[in-house]
Amino acid sequence: MSDLLEPDEIKSKLKKIPEWDLEGKRLLRTLEFDGFEEAVDFVNEVAEIAERYGHHPDIDIRYNKVILSLTTHSAGGLTDDDFAVAAVIDNAAD
Repeated sequence: MSDLLEPDEIKSKLKKIPEWDLEGKRLLRTLEFDGFEEAVDFVNEVAEIAERYGHHPDIDIRYNKVILSLTTHSAGGLTDDDFAVAAVIDNAAD
């Protein structure tokens, strides 16, 4: 299990993923696409990333919007795994 990050570590790591917001003990990012099909295509790409890293975000699809939430449930908060997967998702979103 990964170790929980301290607040100062979280603050520092957030600077590297500016598209994500901190909400409590999780990272959140909302992405908007041209339509539903594009949103689902992106979710499928995120699913592949999650499987590759063994770390899975909560995903909410609302027509053309995708809301991603990352936290390490087993640790009870944010770990390096969350930030690593967030950065890979950012690369896929570009």
